[in-house]
Amino acid sequence: MTRSDTTTTLADLKARILAFAKERDWEQFHAPKNLSMALAAEAAELMEHFLWVDPTASRARAAEPGRRKDIEDELADVVIYALEFANMTGIDLAQAIEAKMDANARKYPVEKAKGRADKYTEL
Repeated sequence: MTRSDTTTTLADLKARILAFAKERDWEQFHAPKNLSMALAAEAAELMEHFLWVDPTASRARAAEPGRRKDIEDELADVVIYALEFANMTGIDLAQAIEAKMDANARKYPVEKAKGRADKYTEL
């Protein structure tokens, strides 16, 4: 089955990731501590692709055919661990994201934050 962002739900991905872990009896290893550490490690592997380059070069690097597959793999690992963390902790990720986006909208109102990279305490 071919999946895409436009046809695959978050619930579908969470179920697929959970089934994969269950088939291998890996849930025993998927404590929040371990999953959060794995998530950080994979995020570091993603960052490694862009280390020491400026923002413009990082955009070009993300599009390089020779690197693209490796970057996709690292990003997928980050998302897989995040979704498995949600599975193991019972977090409804859509609700958590919605609540966080609402909080961010309050902290970063458009009229103050547009075009600025400052932290909300500096606006």
